[in-house]
Amino acid sequence: MNLKRFWAVFVCRNWEFLRDRSTLTWNLLFPLCLIVGFAFAFSGPGLAPYQVGVLNGADASDNAFLKTQQIQFIPVTDLPAALTKVERHQLDMLFDPSGRRYWINDESPKGYLLERILRGAEAQTAFSKQTVSGRLIRYVDWVLPGVLAMNMMFSCLFGIGYVIVRYRKSGMLKRLKATPLTPLEFLSAQVASRWWLTLATTVVVFIGTDAFIGFPMHGSYFDLFLVFAIGALSLISLGMIVAARTTSEELAGGLLNLLSWPMTFLSGVWFSLEGIHPFLRQCAQLLPLTHMIDAARAIMIDGAGLMAISGHLLVLALMSLLFMAAGAWAFRWE
Repeated sequence: MNLKRFWAVFVCRNWEFLRDRSTLTWNLLFPLCLIVGFAFAFSGPGLAPYQVGVLNGADASDNAFLKTQQIQFIPVTDLPAALTKVERHQLDMLFDPSGRRYWINDESPKGYLLERILRGAEAQTAFSKQTVSGRLIRYVDWVLPGVLAMNMMFSCLFGIGYVIVRYRKSGMLKRLKATPLTPLEFLSAQVASRWWLTLATTVVVFIGTDAFIGFPMHGSYFDLFLVFAIGALSLISLGMIVAARTTSEELAGGLLNLLSWPMTFLSGVWFSLEGIHPFLRQCAQLLPLTHMIDAARAIMIDGAGLMAISGHLLVLALMSLLFMAAGAWAFRWE
């Protein structure tokens, strides 16, 4: 690999992106507007459906509360994990029919209402109240890692997949093939350029929104940066698979949307995956965006360290290697 040729392509791609002011502005303003909008829209109590965890399951026919409409009852078996979800407002209440007890978060308005509903439905039965208290987590605090990761996803997929296809369609790759530039040098420069540009814009967006709104950060900034760095590499590698042989910009756009939108809705960007079909939760674990968001939220909200998120980092690293190898193997100049 010739570093001089690599550096020439790397610098050329950087200047191409930076001189495209409309794209640069979009990458900076789009996530900022989303986060500010959610901070305004969800500054008060939300109107999301109630979610109640039922410890060890229960027969609804034997319990009046479990027959209540407009409440989603989710079977749970792990008490400590369920209590953490109540603390983090992922569950509005934890209900144990056999033990005649329930847990709510005193800071949750929905937990208060569910307690009133429970006591009204089970007026003839005494239940023991348990409380779970934790740091106040606003919806905008919870959604921030997802918005940042989603913005990185679109930047990585379209920034590498769509651009290379455009080069191929315009004949630029055909001309580059006639030069001493090798596929390894070209692809490495494209990946490196998109990688650092994505991280740089994400850092700018994070600092800007944090200064404007203020977010809790209970973990390490270095750990968070590492998660985004490895996650961005996996998404760039995934985009490279689409760009490997595609010759039509329309087809590339369709394929990239086919990859990006399921990740947007199945990776927990906007809402918790608690309560969705178990099959969809398993499918979500196959998506790199899911591991990025889960690891970032664990660091920012729970203060998790590298050991706690090592599983997510390992999956992202393996995905990066697999996607990059597949993309490099399938790449063609024409």
